[in-house]
Amino acid sequence: MSVPLREVIAALEARYDPRLAEGWDAVGLVCGDRDEPVERVLFAVDPTSAVVDEVIGTGAALLVTHHPLLLTPVHGVPADDPKGRLVHRLIRAGAALFVAHTNADRAPDGVNDALAAVLGLIGTEPLEPVPTDPGVGLGRVGDLPEPMPLHAFAARAAGVLPATVGGVRVSGDPDRTVRRVAVCGGSGGSLTGAAAAAGADVFLTSDLRHHPVSEHAESPGPALVDVAHFATEWPWLPVAADLLRRDLDGRVETWVSVRRTDPWTWHAASAGPRA
Repeated sequence: MSVPLREVIAALEARYDPRLAEGWDAVGLVCGDRDEPVERVLFAVDPTSAVVDEVIGTGAALLVTHHPLLLTPVHGVPADDPKGRLVHRLIRAGAALFVAHTNADRAPDGVNDALAAVLGLIGTEPLEPVPTDPGVGLGRVGDLPEPMPLHAFAARAAGVLPATVGGVRVSGDPDRTVRRVAVCGGSGGSLTGAAAAAGADVFLTSDLRHHPVSEHAESPGPALVDVAHFATEWPWLPVAADLLRRDLDGRVETWVSVRRTDPWTWHAASAGPRA
């Protein structure tokens, strides 16, 4: 069985409305013929060369990624340019590329709902809701079924999220009791204040910077848990794959990429002087 690409795109956009995307974002169809049939769809966080290898190896006719390939304006995609090369490889393989980025962050059953679910949160709601729909927005805040110490929550995060070189970093008293948890997939440092206002005991996100974390540690507020950007967004992939398969009544196969696209690949143990 197969489905025209335009029908697959319609199903994806019904779930991840492009109007929810940030104005600076680049979402939607990047390359591909809307009239071509699609039998197999591959979901991945990043459109990297290794993921394109996987597209070709699995025979997928559509690659759906969370991160855009062409986020900044470009004037050409020549094959000797790294990003242009990926576009050429996809086209030669007969595969389309579709991006659901900040629209998938805000949407119900999107990146943030998937992250909250894998951590076991209940009663979740957006940290930064869209004014016209309180069920839609950035981040999520909810409760753990039972309170636990911060060190146990960090261990839970390490256990349910993909393992990465950076691991799980924590700022806060390991024995602090946490029950109310805020999360934001990807770079969510701008929502730290919203997490505090929502009464969160801990805020889990990515790409937190030294000075804001240091200043935050000197004032009341939630503990902070910093995990790899890739790790916070990966839980959405199996959710999105399952929803698309069901939305299209099983007429397409959906796969989740096995490639770990976190850009950090190894770390060295420090042997220098201690701070």
